[in-house]
Amino acid sequence: MAEFLHALSSAGVERVIDVRALPLSRRPGFSKSALKAALAEAGIDYVHLRALGTPAAGREAARKGRTADLRRIYASQLELPEAIAEGAQMVDLALEKPSALLCYEREPAGCHRSLLLESIAPEAEITHLFA
Repeated sequence: MAEFLHALSSAGVERVIDVRALPLSRRPGFSKSALKAALAEAGIDYVHLRALGTPAAGREAARKGRTADLRRIYASQLELPEAIAEGAQMVDLALEKPSALLCYEREPAGCHRSLLLESIAPEAEITHLFA
C-alpha cells in the first residue's frame, strides 16, 4: 500500500476511480473500505464505478488469456445504460482533477482499463504508473 500511495502522490493523482466490478482483494488494504480509508488519509479521493468493471465472463477470459473474448464481452458491458452513465461520470471526474483508474490487473495490455479508455476517452492523456 505504501508503494501504491507513493506512486499516486508522485504522479499528482488526486482521485482514484475504482473500475472493479467487485472491489475486493486478497492483497491487504486493497478492498474497497480499507482502500478508501488509506486514500483519504493520503488526501486522495475515492470513487467506485461498478458498472465499468468487467463482468465475470470477461474476468475469466482475461485470466485465460482470451483477449478477443474479453474485448467482445467488455464491449457489451459498455453498451449497458448504467455503464454509459458511469462512463460519462468517469470523464467528468477525470476532468475535475488528476485521476487514476484502478482495477485488479497491473499490466495495462491485459486489462479492461485500456479497453475502457479506448472506448470512452480515446483522447485521454494516459500514464501507466506500474507498467
